[in-house]
Amino acid sequence: MSALAQPDDERRGRALAVLAEKPDGVVEALAAKADVTPAEILEILPQGAAVTAAKDAFGDIWSDMTSWGEILFIVHTEDIVLEAEGSLPPGSEGHGWFNIHGDSPIGGHIRKDNCTSITFVDRQFHGRRSCSVWFMNGKGSAMFKVFVRRDEQRELIGEQLAKFEALRNRYAGA
Repeated sequence: MSALAQPDDERRGRALAVLAEKPDGVVEALAAKADVTPAEILEILPQGAAVTAAKDAFGDIWSDMTSWGEILFIVHTEDIVLEAEGSLPPGSEGHGWFNIHGDSPIGGHIRKDNCTSITFVDRQFHGRRSCSVWFMNGKGSAMFKVFVRRDEQRELIGEQLAKFEALRNRYAGA
């Protein structure tokens, strides 16, 4: 029986077990170990650790994050974890893509229609608080993530953290 064909309670049980074993681990690694999707791991995080917004909020959330200053942009696949630091340029839609260009190392084209939800994640990661925005696809994986950056002392940058929290809180009750 394939993992996706298994009853939900079996999948949830495996996810809960691996999360209990390593609650501050890499979500994708936990998901792989439990044979579930990253989205299923995010769903079982403690209350408030993962706040999800509808896909229709893509443009508004992106636009807000363009004011955050330099962020950490991550694309995590089974083959690579690509990290880029820079500010998010404004985007525009055209030819079926959300196009981002500007004076930043972060640029390219996003298949916005593949985004099924956006999740604000606020959890411990290797013993430290980590805050990020995950743009999720229909397969239950992150298309990409935007992280609040850290300063020289490895603390979350206060101004950016405040912007993350304000944006997340706009969607917390939705």
